Amino acid sequence: MQFRYSLLAMACTATLMPQVAQSADENVESHPETITVYGRQNQVVMNSGLATKSDMSLMETPAAVVVIDRELIQTQGADKLQDLVRNISGLTQAGNNYGIGDNLVIRGLGANYTYDGMYGGAGLGNTFNPTRSMTNVESIEVLKGPATGLYGMGSAGGVINLIEKKPQFESSHEFTGEIGQWDTYSLALDSTAALSDNTAYRLVAKSARSDGYRGVGTDRDEVYASLKGLLSDDQDLLFSVAYIKDAIAVDSIGHPIRIYSAESTGGTLADEVTWEDLINDPNGVGLQLTDQQRQQLADSLASGDGLEPVDLGDSNLISPMARDNEGEELRFKLTHNIHFTPELFLNQQLQYRNYDSGFARQTGAYNYVYWNRRGTINADPRAPLVEDGVLYPYAARRQEYRKVEADESSWQYFADLRYDFSLSDIDNELLVNANYEDRDIRFKQYSIYDADKVIKNSDGEVIYQGQLPYIYDLRNPNWGDGSFEDYDPLMTANYNKTVSAWGVGIQHVAYLDWGLTTRIGLAFNEIEQSYEHFGVDPRYSASRAQLTPEEDTKDSGVTYNLGATYMPTDNLSLFINHSKGRTAYSILGSIAGDDTDRKDSESISNDFGIRFKGFDDQLLASLVVFESSRTNLRFTNPLYEEGVTGPEVPKYLYDGEEQTKGVELDMNAHLNEQWKLNINAMYQDARDKKDPNRSDYDLPQKGVPKVTASAWVTYDAQWFNLNQPLSLSLGAAYVDERSTHSSAFGIPDGHVPAYTKVDAAIAYDAGDWKLQANLDNLFDETYYEKAMFLGGMPGEERNVSLSLTYRL
Repeated sequence: MQFRYSLLAMACTATLMPQVAQSADENVESHPETITVYGRQNQVVMNSGLATKSDMSLMETPAAVVVIDRELIQTQGADKLQDLVRNISGLTQAGNNYGIGDNLVIRGLGANYTYDGMYGGAGLGNTFNPTRSMTNVESIEVLKGPATGLYGMGSAGGVINLIEKKPQFESSHEFTGEIGQWDTYSLALDSTAALSDNTAYRLVAKSARSDGYRGVGTDRDEVYASLKGLLSDDQDLLFSVAYIKDAIAVDSIGHPIRIYSAESTGGTLADEVTWEDLINDPNGVGLQLTDQQRQQLADSLASGDGLEPVDLGDSNLISPMARDNEGEELRFKLTHNIHFTPELFLNQQLQYRNYDSGFARQTGAYNYVYWNRRGTINADPRAPLVEDGVLYPYAARRQEYRKVEADESSWQYFADLRYDFSLSDIDNELLVNANYEDRDIRFKQYSIYDADKVIKNSDGEVIYQGQLPYIYDLRNPNWGDGSFEDYDPLMTANYNKTVSAWGVGIQHVAYLDWGLTTRIGLAFNEIEQSYEHFGVDPRYSASRAQLTPEEDTKDSGVTYNLGATYMPTDNLSLFINHSKGRTAYSILGSIAGDDTDRKDSESISNDFGIRFKGFDDQLLASLVVFESSRTNLRFTNPLYEEGVTGPEVPKYLYDGEEQTKGVELDMNAHLNEQWKLNINAMYQDARDKKDPNRSDYDLPQKGVPKVTASAWVTYDAQWFNLNQPLSLSLGAAYVDERSTHSSAFGIPDGHVPAYTKVDAAIAYDAGDWKLQANLDNLFDETYYEKAMFLGGMPGEERNVSLSLTYRL
């Protein structure tokens, strides 16, 4: 049905095209399109407004900013944000994201997602989180480090800004069809033109279907409509609507790591262990295996067990009881620009966004093999599965399935007033900004378990035991019959959370003599959160079964940015930047009792960078040394004991941090009419220093690689006497080993291995039509694209897609 809706929208638009095209042709001369904020010079993007909210040359910008233009997005055949991670240094997949939506990090820290600077949904980990499409995206900008109040509640890592397509007064209409492996197909429309002398529209629509590699399928329908009106020579309005409905399979496990602890056998690796090494617990507490069963367990172990995911091939651990993450997003946005004078400019944006989603997923499939946990070897239920005297060495225990129903609605308003002036022959920009945002989140979660989940009342009586069947062999799972609701679900979460924030700021940019540019920004913001708990299943938690009064917390503070750029020559610049930001401690966290006065998180970033341009402004490169951190993180006070210590002993402490240090390289170049090049590389050390009382203190952040590097080269070949060149592209991406360590689960050295993947593309653009083929994973590399909780998400095998675009 959704596919028909998209086709209907395309058909309706097609009937208007002749009239629209004629209107556009008549009026394009009198109203040429002007880009005022996100400029583009020549073929390489040299300007960006992301760091300062002004059309500023990147050579003069005292901040780490990387821009990816539409041409590179199209050449790589990217249809979602995660496909473009390879093009931006410091941008990587987050660990422990359970395969849900875009959960990306910048320099190992959280990221803000925005559309033209407005809230585009948060990366909320394993709860609800959209997968952002490239269908209506013109280009992408990434600001590394806190945004100092320019974008509201800012994450520590920075901002990923998706610049959406805008109405144009020049007529342009495109139809694109695409086919690929795993029954992948899509049909898309992009149409823009003038409706009158002062009005232009744009309509972008796409309907896509895919069964997906390993059955991780995607259904998506999208419609984006926008209308631009020129109220006068100095004033315009832009109204836009976006509607996205998708259903994406959730693979929350990927390929799991078998829980074999080499530390428990004196450091003996899995492929070297013998049955004599797998001793039973000497106190008779843990699971007691026979000599034959110990031999069977030892024979099942292979190289990499306890360290790397077990290769399950093309199969998956997505149960038939799982339900796709069905998301529905609706956005309305009104943008107003007015030039009061040539020097005084106001931009206002008002946005409403609603996103609701629901899914059921398997979140546990732990294959316990051998582990001395807290002095007990193979303590039940964290032990190999034995039923009726039979050992199942590849069994999964302690399974949990979660069903989530979530809805988030938000309002956001920004006002940015910029005044350009000269003082003593020095050019200046003064920006005064104000913002307000309000998010309301309604969240419910239900869980079902296997027999390892036992709940007893205060008298020791069993009041709940899970009914899910054990998986006897991960390699060939036996799934339970029926639906999620057949297994006695417990409501385990049920609350409403609101987060509102407002802020005001001022920023001054001075273009001094001697090639020196300075930036000083100061902002004040206040974040207020409320939490209302509506009660859960009393069998799950008697203390949380009843509705509780709303709890509130409020925190405010100052953020700032200090930066300077020095250009000794036109082609070389050096910049330094120090910034401080802040955000809500936990958007989904509960608020209760003495936690109501908790502090919000702060973030600090220090950057020193060098930029170079060449080839007549057709090459731009940057090298940045940085240190970024998210500070003021909460952890439990080890001196606090519930019901024992007095009020003078705080329950929580707040001096933890997440810290990343490293160096980044980014380069975009159009070397001549034939050669185009994108290169980026990064070394970073992301450390978890949140809680000094935990075993993972000062260890690498999960899922964050130390080294990444990639290159994409395009050559326009004048072959075969074709009227237009044939574009040939080749790309390679290297991602270092990523940690999935968990001492709490017996795999302190768990990780997914490093990999190098090669992709290629070929395209021919004849003007009114374009044919393109993308070949991904050219050498059929086996790799893990995401590090997950106790496992890894397998990347796609070698595959090809073909697209045809027709233009009117």
